[in-house]
Amino acid sequence: MSNSSLVTYTNITNDRNSPRNKKIDTITIHCYVGQVTAKQGCDYFKTSDRQVSSNYVVGKDGSIGLSVPEADRAWTSSSPSNDHRAITIETACDLKHPYAVTDKAYTALINLCADICKRNGIKKLVWSNNKYDRINHRNGCNMTVHRDFANTDCPGKYLYDRMPDIAAKVNAKITVASTASTTTSSKQTTLKTTTSTFKKGDLVKITGTKYYNGQTIPSWVKAKNWYVLSASAGSNRIVIGKSEDGKSFINSPVKVSDLALAKTTTKKQAASSGTVYVVKKGDTLSEIAAKYGTTYQKLAAYNGIKNPNSITIGQKIKIPAKKH
Repeated sequence: MSNSSLVTYTNITNDRNSPRNKKIDTITIHCYVGQVTAKQGCDYFKTSDRQVSSNYVVGKDGSIGLSVPEADRAWTSSSPSNDHRAITIETACDLKHPYAVTDKAYTALINLCADICKRNGIKKLVWSNNKYDRINHRNGCNMTVHRDFANTDCPGKYLYDRMPDIAAKVNAKITVASTASTTTSSKQTTLKTTTSTFKKGDLVKITGTKYYNGQTIPSWVKAKNWYVLSASAGSNRIVIGKSEDGKSFINSPVKVSDLALAKTTTKKQAASSGTVYVVKKGDTLSEIAAKYGTTYQKLAAYNGIKNPNSITIGQKIKIPAKKH
């Protein structure tokens, strides 16, 4: 169970039960009664002999402090049952009625609640003005307040009156995050169903064992140890082969020329129809000739190669078509 990444200060108190015995499904917002920073609030819970605490403290300056890890139950709401299932948040406020909080604290509180919901699978914050609904979690209600369980004014009129607004603003953030996640997931699903056949004119980007549309590189490409080379291989005509170090051209977006055809072309077909071989590291003209059922002398003559022992990586060797 994680804690919020929005935390700016941490001072863990011993006033807690570890671990909590219920799944987190509720948020309980309190007023601290004092315009303190998160550090001041957390330090107080650490050193006070009052045996009180909260999971988080939101400071007047928008700072957020962690006093009790989310995995543990804080001693906040005068109700063990509530606090075992709730994340409790003390929010810095004025010393007197209506216990107003600063704009920075209010914004930080909303951001913190949204973060808590997203990480704990709370899809929506639901507030009710009916105490019975709150303490019994009726109609999806998952926001409680201290006054539900004790004779106190907490969280004060200022925050209590704004609970519907807090829920609405938090839910807006949850919805945006959910929509973004769904959109990303949808795009990934679409990419995964894209054909794995390279076609003439495709724009391909090799990334490790993946190409641009999320598919793995077809086994026939890997088996031949082929890479799609960048335009530096020759104007706009892209060839099939591999770079000298096997890496130089990976991640380069390129256009594919007849790569799909190469998938189904056998050696015999390639030789009979004529093809071009791109020299790889370690190749010799004799080996290339043997591969296509000819001699190195014929290849040298056909390609105008004066020295058959001197071919270079990336060099294109034309294979003469066989006569029938």
